[in-house]
Amino acid sequence: MESESIFEELYSNPVIMAIKNNKDFNKCMQSDNKIVFVLYGNLESIPTIVKKLKDNGKIVIVHEDLIEGLSSSTYAASFIKRYTEADGIISTKPANVIYARKLGLFAVLRFFVFDSMSYENMKQTIKDISCDIIEILPGVMPNIIKEIKKRTNIPLVAGGLISSKEEVMAALNSGSLAISSSNYNVWQM
Repeated sequence: MESESIFEELYSNPVIMAIKNNKDFNKCMQSDNKIVFVLYGNLESIPTIVKKLKDNGKIVIVHEDLIEGLSSSTYAASFIKRYTEADGIISTKPANVIYARKLGLFAVLRFFVFDSMSYENMKQTIKDISCDIIEILPGVMPNIIKEIKKRTNIPLVAGGLISSKEEVMAALNSGSLAISSSNYNVWQM
């Protein structure tokens, strides 16, 4: 799927379903939301997980760092591209995201901002990175999201710990294009 189509979907529905197990998978299949971050699986199961989601009309982005059996090398994206129908990948590794984009995959660079040092490292990395989206975790930090948005033109996604409509709106109003959540109630907002 083309990046433009993924962004169009995010503009029309800024809630991304993050699934971390089969229970989440089943709930996701019942939802009208289209974009799914797959945060679980292994080399054997991920092609089937992705295929079932795609057959259900979903846009699928696989967190390659969390797929059991994939190494942390840039070649993880090659596996995802070759053996699944995924539209893109998520990684915490900038080199992996750059390589995934070269392969034509939609690429999400995920950052965990848990202290001032991780925040400073992230600010330096986003100066030099080429990705489609930056995901910031936890997503319940509107002031940090505003500061990051000032430093980059790359669209932001806020993820993690978002559980109320107020938190969704705070993230969106702070400059996030979308939010990602594994909370079923948030999916329906």
